[in-house]
Amino acid sequence: MAIDTTSPVPDALDTPRLSTRDKLVLFVLCAAQFMVALDFSVLNVALPVLGADLGMSPSALQWAVTAFALPSGGFLLLFGRMGDLYGRRKLFLSGLALFGAASLLATLAWDPASFLAGRALQGLGAAAIVPTGMSLLTTTFPEGPARDRALGISGTLLSLGFTVGMVAGGTLTDTLGWRSTMGLLTLFALIVLPLAPALLPESRTPDRPRLDVPGAITVTGGLLALIYALSTAADHGFGRADVVISLIAGLLLLAAFVKVESRSAQPLVSLPMLRRRTVAWGNIGGLVTFSMMSTVVFVLTLYLQEILHLSAFETGLVFGVQGVLSAVAGTYAPRVIGRFGPRRTLVGSLVGQGALIAALLGLDTGNWSVWLATAAVSLASMCHLGAIISYGVTVTSGVPDEEQGLATGLVTSTQQIGITVGIPLLGVLATTSDDLMSGVHTVLALDTAIVLVAAAVVAVGLRVRSGAVEPEPLGAR
Repeated sequence: MAIDTTSPVPDALDTPRLSTRDKLVLFVLCAAQFMVALDFSVLNVALPVLGADLGMSPSALQWAVTAFALPSGGFLLLFGRMGDLYGRRKLFLSGLALFGAASLLATLAWDPASFLAGRALQGLGAAAIVPTGMSLLTTTFPEGPARDRALGISGTLLSLGFTVGMVAGGTLTDTLGWRSTMGLLTLFALIVLPLAPALLPESRTPDRPRLDVPGAITVTGGLLALIYALSTAADHGFGRADVVISLIAGLLLLAAFVKVESRSAQPLVSLPMLRRRTVAWGNIGGLVTFSMMSTVVFVLTLYLQEILHLSAFETGLVFGVQGVLSAVAGTYAPRVIGRFGPRRTLVGSLVGQGALIAALLGLDTGNWSVWLATAAVSLASMCHLGAIISYGVTVTSGVPDEEQGLATGLVTSTQQIGITVGIPLLGVLATTSDDLMSGVHTVLALDTAIVLVAAAVVAVGLRVRSGAVEPEPLGAR
């Protein structure tokens, strides 16, 4: 079956009407995704205060981030598939309850061990919430304008969650203390959890195949090792023995995973699905847009505070503008996708993101540069959000409901890995440079080149003779 994602779709421009129940379901699912996105950034500016209060050394503070990132990224594919097999609603609710309890533990933490345990359990809860929440969304809303609109709202809140977290983290820490950042997440869970059971439908694959245990072990171990290596390298570089060993182990385990899946009668991840044009090239576009945009935010934070000497609050305001424009982009992205198709929207968004990152090469030490930084990163984030939504639509289009957990697990794994890899691969060039301004320019130049090259590669990869993108294996023709 071919899905036309390049030709205009006139009736897709009509805003789909959602019932009251649909709106409530969307609220619950998006609120949960927003909560997880908030967790990625709300704690960052509170780390120095947190460390002093709990007696954590500066080097140990990295684990406040890594303890969450490891399980949240490592278990995404496994939990996405478990949702397919044993019930997405059941796993979503379990993840939500675990996330809320873990946030409370982190709020009340009395020493580093209790705090890091709370963070790790938050990550495990997030790994259950994110893929099952997205697959519940894609199975609840039928493919077409309704799903595009739902994914648009979800993508907007995902992006907005990161931005709100950066602004709220500083404000809460200054006024109520670092514990309030974790308390905010507890409050979110307490709001969403009572609403979810009555609203969300249960869904699973009808044939209930067995779980692919060897595949689960190899992919989860590989992702855990890879995320640990990249997270640690962001602070300590790639020269440490544990980073090198973990990186090699992660790559070997992921290679073993591919081998296991090729021989499994009931694989965790269907290799034919990975060979679908939409899944393969859509995820490449998603990986690039996430990794390169997270790098830009990282180096701009350094630039604004270390070179222009803005306060944390003033830096938060710059990214606050970014969040507002991202929300605007999320409103219009589904209409753009309906008009031009997700392939063209994805490629065009990547081109726009790359061009606007290139504009940041004009930054210097003058105070006027704050206006260039605000304008360019905000507009780049609008394109970034367009890429997020269009790659989500691209990857999940044409995938049967019984495999939506697999598809959305890949989407969310791409998000997590993209957020994780960008900073250690490129951001470290700025932090280790003798001249920070020169390092910032180097990172931005490489970032621009990667995004624009990816746009060209994705455009070629998704092109077929008829101008349509087909969800069939790459080697099918």
